Formats: sequence, structure tokens, C-alpha cells
Amino acid sequence: MSHPPPLDPAGFARILPVSRETLDRLERWLADLRRWKARINLVGASTLDDPWRRHILDSAQLLRFLPPETRRLVDLGSGAGLPGLILAILGVPEVHLIESDGRKAAFLLHCKGSLGLPGVTVHVARAEDVRLPPADVVTARALAPLERLLPLARRFADERTRFLFLKGREVEGELTRARRSWKIGVHLHPSLASTDGRVLEIERASPLGTEPDEHHAP
Repeated sequence: MSHPPPLDPAGFARILPVSRETLDRLERWLADLRRWKARINLVGASTLDDPWRRHILDSAQLLRFLPPETRRLVDLGSGAGLPGLILAILGVPEVHLIESDGRKAAFLLHCKGSLGLPGVTVHVARAEDVRLPPADVVTARALAPLERLLPLARRFADERTRFLFLKGREVEGELTRARRSWKIGVHLHPSLASTDGRVLEIERASPLGTEPDEHHAP
């Protein structure tokens, strides 16, 4: 199968128009990622052959699905900041990055300072140990299968919260397994970054046998 040529900043901006300042911040994040990658395993080495598509566009495409009133976003298992840090660069006012790996969290803290992102908070902890008010949106990328991801996401949700998960070709199987124990309102969208990728948008999720409005963040 042939692959498209690597995406560059100009190509990214044609797909998702952003300001010159935002594009500059994305370029600086990528430069930092390349420098830190020499010391810690932030992303797969092969993905850096096309980082604007594999990482930046893949994360930034979630902007299309954020409710207009979105202010607080929680990103589970942020790693290199995908997708949460990218969405903060793109203008989400309050972003909570949850990352239990101390070295990856150090990278996120570095980026928060170097890129001037005062609305970003880095939580060096497991999602199970973080307590926050309900978020408008909860995101995750390549963190866990849906049946394990939903209980984590619901910790930061109320009845208004939207879940946006970046998934791959196995998403249909994940949905089938999750529906054995969850009632889920789902929209599945094609990815702008990969023919195999999907954006899983969940507007409501509750364990079978409960009502959707029973769950609130602790």
C-alpha cells in the first residue's frame, strides 16, 4: 500500500487553519519532542518520519468535536501530550494532563513552561488517584481498550461530559465488548490522519443497570 508524502506545517494549516503563532508553538513542541526522544521513549521512532500527520493532525482533529462551550478538558495517559497538550496549544483554556510516568510528566511540564501554556496542569499520578471537578471533555489516545477506559473517563464526567477517544482498526471489536456491560451513545468518525484511524465520540456512557444521570465525578 502506498503512503502519502509526509505532512509539513503548511499542509497541516491547509487542513486545519491556525494562526502563525499557533503553528510556531506546534513546531516548537515537535522540536522539543525530537530532543527529548533521544533520552526517553515518548513516541515510536518510526512515527517521527511523518510527525505532523501521525501526532499533530491526529490530535488536532479533535477540535472538530469539542462543544462550543468547552473550557475544561481532561486528557488521560497524556504521554508526550497527545492529544491534550496539542489541544491546549490550539486554544482549549483549561487542560489537565494525567500521566503517571515521571519522565514523561517532566517533558509535559517542560512544554507547559517553554510554550507559555498557563492553562495546562500536569498531574503526575494514575487516573484512579486524581480528583477533579467534572470536565467538559475527556480525551485519550492509545491508552486502554474501551471497556477499561470508560470507568477511568467517568471519574471526570457528569451527564454533560463528552468523551473523545482516538482509536484504530480494532474499535468495532472494542465497542462490541464494551456494550456487554455498558450503555453507550456513540458516534464513530473517520480520522483525518489515518485510513485505519477512528475518532470515537461518546455523548453518554453508563454501566448496564444504572441510569445515565447517576454518575458524577467524585
